[in-house]
Amino acid sequence: MLDGSNTLFAQLGRNKIFLTTLSAWAIAQILKVLIGVVREKRFNSKWFLSSGGMPSSHVALSMCLTTCMGLHYGFDSGLFAMSLGFACVTMFDAQGVRRHSGQQAEALNKVLEDLYAHKGLQEERLKELLGHTPVEVFAGGTLGILIAILAYS
Repeated sequence: MLDGSNTLFAQLGRNKIFLTTLSAWAIAQILKVLIGVVREKRFNSKWFLSSGGMPSSHVALSMCLTTCMGLHYGFDSGLFAMSLGFACVTMFDAQGVRRHSGQQAEALNKVLEDLYAHKGLQEERLKELLGHTPVEVFAGGTLGILIAILAYS
């Protein structure tokens, strides 16, 4: 049985790697919302939990985790290597597979709009903003690394 100081939440609250990584994700999401407000001159609360956009919060999280693992356990540790592999897959997926899926959704939505306008079909749009550009991935990675370095300095 766990006492109050040893509950899951208490342990997570003392876990510097977890808190730093969570902070990187949250900061990236907040930046994404702020950039969205500036670009579109409107606020959308859905941006707080949406995928896609600048910077990539997925990449910020994975690169922050990787940097924390290296700084905490050593850059020659198995945990760092495993985390780096995870980060590479995340970055490839963010700017590759997910980005192309978003482009396909955009093309299909144009087809749906055309069909709906001419045939009276029910329009149901697909989510277009799934992935990231290489710049958004780079920005997320840089943000994650900087947050980890700041937390460990």
